[in-house]
Amino acid sequence: MSRQPPKYRPNTRFHGRVEAPGRPCAEPGCAEPGEFRAPLLSDRRSSDQPPAYRWLCLDHVRAFNSSYNFFTGMSPDEIHDAQRPLAGWERETRAFATGGADRPPRWADFSDPLDAIGARWRNAVPAERKDGRPLSGKDREALRTLALDVDADRMALRRRYSELVRKYHPDRNGGDRSHEAMLSRVIEAYQQLKGSPAFA
Repeated sequence: MSRQPPKYRPNTRFHGRVEAPGRPCAEPGCAEPGEFRAPLLSDRRSSDQPPAYRWLCLDHVRAFNSSYNFFTGMSPDEIHDAQRPLAGWERETRAFATGGADRPPRWADFSDPLDAIGARWRNAVPAERKDGRPLSGKDREALRTLALDVDADRMALRRRYSELVRKYHPDRNGGDRSHEAMLSRVIEAYQQLKGSPAFA
């Protein structure tokens, strides 16, 4: 006696499947369980409310997906607007509440004995010069290379440059050539800062 193989049904981990015993497929004449959502083709609302759905079996949702076209019924201008990279981003978003349960915690509410939070915040905001002269990203990198403070003046720059050249140049450190890469960085940093508006 031959037995027909059971009809394939996806397991519970199948993508998109929602089990609901007793819910039939919405396709007329189908007795399979409706376990997969599909939008109603007539439901093209422009509101922010989620669209209405119907529930289909695996075979009918596959057939629906293969024939579904989101742009059906749209004019060329509507299709163009829907395909723009920023489509949907023009809507104003809801502001977060500033009172009640949505109020963010104050810094004073945190215990920070190791100064981990405070130090990270201070490091996130680059220090500015007291004289107001601007520092570029390359200027700040050069200051770190020379281990100079952001408020260093031209005299401090020359003095620090001379110290580092004496330390790293093989003609000044007894012929040790192991620091030539660092010497190149020092020279490059000095040239950067020497021409910077902050050291003019």
